[in-house]
Amino acid sequence: MAEADGAGTPRERYRAQVRAEIKQHAWEQIGTAGASGLSLNAIAKQMGLSGPALYRYFSGRDELITELVRDAYRSLADTLHAVAAESGSASPGAEPSASGKAAGAESSVSGKAAGAESSVSGKAAGAEPSATGKAATGTSRTADLAELAHALRGWALEDPNRYFLVYGTPVPGYHAPDDTTLIADEIMRMLLDACMALPPRREPAPFAAHIVEHRQWAEGHPAPPAALHKALTFWTRLHGVLSLEAAGHFSGMGFDPARLFDAELDDLLDG
Repeated sequence: MAEADGAGTPRERYRAQVRAEIKQHAWEQIGTAGASGLSLNAIAKQMGLSGPALYRYFSGRDELITELVRDAYRSLADTLHAVAAESGSASPGAEPSASGKAAGAESSVSGKAAGAESSVSGKAAGAEPSATGKAATGTSRTADLAELAHALRGWALEDPNRYFLVYGTPVPGYHAPDDTTLIADEIMRMLLDACMALPPRREPAPFAAHIVEHRQWAEGHPAPPAALHKALTFWTRLHGVLSLEAAGHFSGMGFDPARLFDAELDDLLDG
């Protein structure tokens, strides 16, 4: 794809360059005013373009947000694919596409432009898991899930604005196209694969019976009820901790957020 890999005609390469610059300015706006404050006219002014000229590259705010959302999801999916490939837990046939890798890379660059380098995210992104954490010392299959968890945390704290765009409060008036959920489903499949590899450690909870009849979100994945429950619990609890940490709510509380994250992960792996 010309926008991602530099191929195509000079005109196509120029168009891709301008679109990438627009997205970079969009991330900067999101970093200061949030996604709801995104303004194409303001971006045009920053770039020395007229409003109508900018609309030749993006038809409106929603198309621009959709591109940012796709880039963010693609970046996370590629991050988790890399971890899964190293640990041997990748889903069969779930290799990221070349265009996906490029989109994720572009998202990473654009995300950094937002300048979201809070002290919380800066410390947390480089924090090592606790030496005693089972997440770091479990079996290889358990480590797969733990590695996905730490990769998710590192990705989230590298750029909180990017994280909150896809996992934060929905942008008022914006409705993402259905195809944006395909990458989110790809991410969930990796999590379900890792949860299926874990041995059952307790009697199925009542919720596991309920989820058998309400598993549309798993998109046909063959995971048994216990793995479905584990995946949902993993997703909700760890995102809860991550959302608070990325938003800076642990600042001044005096504890290490990395250790809290490890403690939650240990509890999930033991449960």
